[in-house]
Formats: sequence, C-alpha cells, structure tokens
Amino acid sequence: MDQSARYSDLSLKEEDLIKGGRHILVAYKMKPKSGYGYLEAAAHFAAESSTGTNVEVSTTDDFTKGLDALVYHIDEATEDMRIAYPIDLFDRNVTDGRMMMVSFLTLVIGNNQGMGDIEHAKIHDFYMPERAIQLFDGPSKDISDMWRILGRPVKDGGYIAGTIIKPKLGLRPEPFAQAAYQFWLGGDFIKNDEPQGNQVFSPMKKTIPLVVDAMKRAQDETGQAKLFSANITADDHYEMCARADFILEAFGPDADKVAFLVDGYVGGPGMITTARRQYPNQYLHYHRAGHGAVTSPSAKRGYTAFVLAKMSRLQGASGIHVGTMGFGKMEGENDDKLIAYMIERDECQGPVYFQKWYGMKPTTPIISGGMNALRLPGFFKNLGHGNVINTSGGGSYGHIDSPAAGAISLRQSYECWKSGADPIEFAKEHKEFARAFASFPGDADKLFPGWRDKLSAHK
Repeated sequence: MDQSARYSDLSLKEEDLIKGGRHILVAYKMKPKSGYGYLEAAAHFAAESSTGTNVEVSTTDDFTKGLDALVYHIDEATEDMRIAYPIDLFDRNVTDGRMMMVSFLTLVIGNNQGMGDIEHAKIHDFYMPERAIQLFDGPSKDISDMWRILGRPVKDGGYIAGTIIKPKLGLRPEPFAQAAYQFWLGGDFIKNDEPQGNQVFSPMKKTIPLVVDAMKRAQDETGQAKLFSANITADDHYEMCARADFILEAFGPDADKVAFLVDGYVGGPGMITTARRQYPNQYLHYHRAGHGAVTSPSAKRGYTAFVLAKMSRLQGASGIHVGTMGFGKMEGENDDKLIAYMIERDECQGPVYFQKWYGMKPTTPIISGGMNALRLPGFFKNLGHGNVINTSGGGSYGHIDSPAAGAISLRQSYECWKSGADPIEFAKEHKEFARAFASFPGDADKLFPGWRDKLSAHK
C-alpha cells in the first residue's frame, strides 16, 4: 500500500521545521529492497515509526493524523532520507513529565529495522529542538568536576592521565589493588575494565576496600588527589544500586573521587538513567562495549557512533568512550573528532544538523583502546585540544620501567604536544617519555623513524 500521500510532504523546509521547534528530525541512509519505489518505502518507514501500519485502520481520526511522522526530504542517489517526528509522539514519564531515550529509540529505530521492503536504514544524525533538550536530564557532572578535585583550573584543565587495570580479567583482589597503587604513583584516573565487577576470584566486597587503601597510600605518597571509576553494571537496577552504595560507603571521605562506570550500550538507557538520577553527585562514565554491532561503518543498519555519543549526552553521561579516532587499536577515523566536538560544545554542526545544546552540561570524550605516549601527540594535534580523559592500559602497564613511569610518560606526551616541541628533542629531556620509545618500538619505528640513533646518547 502506497502511503506517501499521508506520510510524506516534500514541500516542508528543514529550516522551517527547526524554527518551529515542534519536531525531532532524524536523518537516515535508507535503501529500499528491489522492486519498491523510494518514496513509497520511505513513507511506509515513517508510518511504522509513528501512527501507521501496512493497512488502513478504522480507528484513525483527524487528531491521530496530526501526529504522523513525515518524510520531508529524500535523495535516492545518496540514500538520504529525513523524517520529522512531532515531539508529542514521544512517551513522557508519569513521575515528572520528562522525556525518555527508550521512547526515542522505540520510534526512530524500532519496528522499521525489520520491514520487508527496506534493504537497510541507518541513522546518521538527529536534531533535538530546544523543548526536547529541556526535557532530557543531561549530565549532572562533567570534566570540570574532575579538574576541581585534581586541583586544576575548572576551564581548560587539560589532560587527565588514566588507565585500565590490566589484565582486564584474572587478577585477585590483592594484585588488582597493587596494580592500581603502582599506576596512581604517576597517574590520575583508573577505571575498571568493562567486564570487571564481582567475579568469584575477585569479589567486590574484598577488592574495593583494598583499592580504597591503595588510593589513600598513593595520595599520601604523591600529595595529589586520585580518581577511580568503579563498574556498577548489572542486569537489575537494585543490584546496580547495591554495588554503588557499597562503593560509596567503602570510599567514605574520598567518595567524591569515585565515578560510576556503566556499560551503557549493553545495559541500555534504563541503566544510564538510573545511575544518573540515583547518584547525581558522581561522575557517570558511559562505556560503550558492544556498540560496534550497530555502529560500525560496515553495518548498514542501526545508528552511527556519532549518534550513540549524542544520545549519551541527552541521557546524562558525564563522559563516554569515543574511540581513538584512528590513532589506537580500534576501528575509527580522524574525522571522528566530530563526535567529541558534538558532545563537548554548546553548539556544533553534525553530519546533517546544526545542534544547539542550550547550556546542557558537556560530556567528556574518553579516549581508550591501544593508546600510548607515542601515539598521543598526533591524537591531540588531530583533535585540537587535550581536555579529555585517556585510559591507556597497555600504554601504562606496558611501559618498560613501571606503570607509574607509563603514567608519567602519558602526562609528558601531553606536555610535549602542548608546548609544540619536537617529540624526539622533548624525549631527550624527559626520561619516562624517552623510555616509551623502547617500550613500544613498533610504534616508535612507524611514527618516529630513526629514533634509535637520535636517542642513543640519551638512554
């Protein structure tokens, strides 16, 4: 059934829809299956995403038609399909009238992903009007709160050197805490890796108190504050809160130095919002484990990593992993810096839409995945700043001298980039950074050819 007469209006202008402020706009890359017309398939897609189905039904009235999602732009050659969704379509909380991410996802990427006339459809951008921005929680804490704890300026406080306890699984409580202590002697921030939690060989109620002790000893020895991101991910929200409550009690007077890590993609929006609302005084660390199942550039359905990050800010993530933009071990490209810009700025041009955030707190880009001191200068140059949290596991614990030396090398790498120094010349005066060349010779050979001869007199 061709529904294009009802569920499309190509005369609508995008600037008018944005100015009106009553629609959420979503841009897809969509391809119909062979034998289906583009506009016909697009209109069916919009119908299934809103008020329609594949047949006419007797219960539809004029009011219902006013809530139709409308295809307002198509370009078959580029597979560009854009749909305007009336804001009133989306579910609101009974308790406080606010919007919810599950409703947004249910409509814009719900049944339409399995439609028989659609070859593929993937969200590449979306636009939220000011009223919708007002109705999402947004972050309660941001990187400025981390800088404040670390004694830094709350504006442009700079790079936070972090790590992930390695190996990611297999350490018992005592070695785990010792690994944390060793890094904290040189670095700022430690996070649980996403599978770490309450394994039988490392129960949380034994491990966390030892980590608290390690933090206290490292702070006493260095005279510097330290930060820990504890994984509270769980299927059950009561279990998640039980973990969070235990962790806060264990850290006691240092509880403000604790972030809560949630596996936000596999755990879902409910987990993120529960953590955001129940613990607004903690930095909310969104780990996106599993996202590549739908966000990979090779995937033709789902949504992009850019879209995931943009949603995370609406939900209230203080920070989200954004990859390494092609400078680490994970899939990514240099132009992924747009992800960081969208979540950290108050307004930004996305792949399709210019988004204003109207004062919503920023979400910190968290950089993780195969980074070390040698790769960071190029990363900072590409991004244009260093106001990020970087969690380098191998880059710290793989340093030839110690995890603390690895942490210091990361800090020195930031100082090298910020000062505009030549890395080889900088290494001659900074031992830990210099030793990173010997620690990661494969990267050194690739990034700094001839480094052995140039540094041979400065071992």
